[in-house]
Amino acid sequence: MSKEKSGAAAEPVKMGSKLKLARNDNQSRRFRLVMLVLGCFLVTMTYLVASKPQGLVRSSFGFGTSMPTPLSGDDVLNGDENGRHSTASGGEDPQNSRASESNDEKERSLQGEKNAIVVDSTSQEVARTHELTEEGEQIHTLERKSSCDLSDERVDICELYGDVRIPGNSSSVLFMESSNNTEHKEAWRVRPYPRKGDETCLREVRELTIRATSEAPRCTVHHNVSAIVFSVSGYTGNIFHDFSDLLVPLFVTARQFDGEVQFVVTDFRRWWINKYRLALRRLSKYPVMDFDGDEEVHCFKQVIVGLRAHQEFQIDPARAPNGYTLIDFTRFIRSTYSLQRETVNNIEDLAARKPRLLIIARKRTRAFTNIGEIVAMAEGLGYEVAVDEANVSSDMAQFARIVNSCDVMMGVHGAGLTNLVFLPPNATIIQIVPWGGLEWMSMLDFGYPAMAMGLKYLQYSITIEESTLTEQYPRDHRVFTDPMSFHGSEFKVVRSTFMKTQNVKLDVNRFKSVLWEALENMIQ
Repeated sequence: MSKEKSGAAAEPVKMGSKLKLARNDNQSRRFRLVMLVLGCFLVTMTYLVASKPQGLVRSSFGFGTSMPTPLSGDDVLNGDENGRHSTASGGEDPQNSRASESNDEKERSLQGEKNAIVVDSTSQEVARTHELTEEGEQIHTLERKSSCDLSDERVDICELYGDVRIPGNSSSVLFMESSNNTEHKEAWRVRPYPRKGDETCLREVRELTIRATSEAPRCTVHHNVSAIVFSVSGYTGNIFHDFSDLLVPLFVTARQFDGEVQFVVTDFRRWWINKYRLALRRLSKYPVMDFDGDEEVHCFKQVIVGLRAHQEFQIDPARAPNGYTLIDFTRFIRSTYSLQRETVNNIEDLAARKPRLLIIARKRTRAFTNIGEIVAMAEGLGYEVAVDEANVSSDMAQFARIVNSCDVMMGVHGAGLTNLVFLPPNATIIQIVPWGGLEWMSMLDFGYPAMAMGLKYLQYSITIEESTLTEQYPRDHRVFTDPMSFHGSEFKVVRSTFMKTQNVKLDVNRFKSVLWEALENMIQ
């Protein structure tokens, strides 16, 4: 009996011991689990604090950033925006912001957290912009850099990124660097017109100085778009140079911005801006800025000083942004001037009308002396003939429509042939080359460009009998016996001998076959 009681008493002791051991084991497991969770939490918090401290504070506790947008005094370190954005109210330029500090504060309070901008102050040549959006914080790194390519044979061009300032009515473009940067402050001198090496041309082009500095006038106008700085001096007024030196290079340089670019023009010529206003408006949404006549300090994030120019009246797709070609350029021009014809009609479709021939008739040098005979011969072949030439005062849009209505255009080598940019694709251009070994120049200026534009190109070199030089020199003169000997001299000798004093009396019987070939091009 006593043994049974003793065994019964011992059983609760064993059960209590087992429960105690199980409890201790569960506590140990719970402790390890708590420590594991705490460890994971600490690792996560360490990562968030180290990588995105502002995002952690905002997302975890609902606070916005407490870092104020830097004021203009911080321009040297923090770029050109200073938290300002352009407005388009009233008559104000939509890309410019001249609001007061109080207006900026009102705008920021209305925008709220969603559109907040913070720029970190840094002594390095890098500015990090934190953009706070609904999706979280996005960090944009704006590297401050400047470079000038002085190696191109046709143009010097500089590209500046960061805080770039253009004080109006000056000759300076300033690239801001930190005052902590003790390295040598670089400076370049550039004439922003693509005729490098042509001293006669560049003599009239204002020289600009691009330099790095840590001190500059305070920004008075902030721009949210890039800027392109160039001159409209040089050879402007000659339609060939208007296109070869300015409009084609401007297309190559500016088209990539899709209108979001500011043109800053030095050597400002209002008549030139007005003449090509349609093309300028298609390339830039903003009024052209007169560099020389402006009194503000304009600030940009990106500035290009100079225009990208390749060969004469050409575009090299391998070097052009987005692989632009001359076909892209002429398509842009036809669209700009609302030209209707995008191709030449097949001759079989011309039952209702005759093929149209435009004769570019120069009035001073290299002029046709028998234009009446040429017109009569062409009409005899079935052409409807127009005789015209644009000049500085011509309505560009009106003349463009005339050219675009034609199937064939012909003329003596000269600036008037530049109007080929308005021809529809597959049209034929006929260049008459004056006497004097000018074939290479004719091909360079118009032959290669015409073919690159998708036009059919024919070239006709006149004989001695078709040149009025026979009235000035005897037949045994080296002008006739060895014209290439003049090409070893300066170009002005070639120009004065063969271009300024020569007219053309076209042999209509000899030339007739060329107009027949142009008709055959339409059949093909």
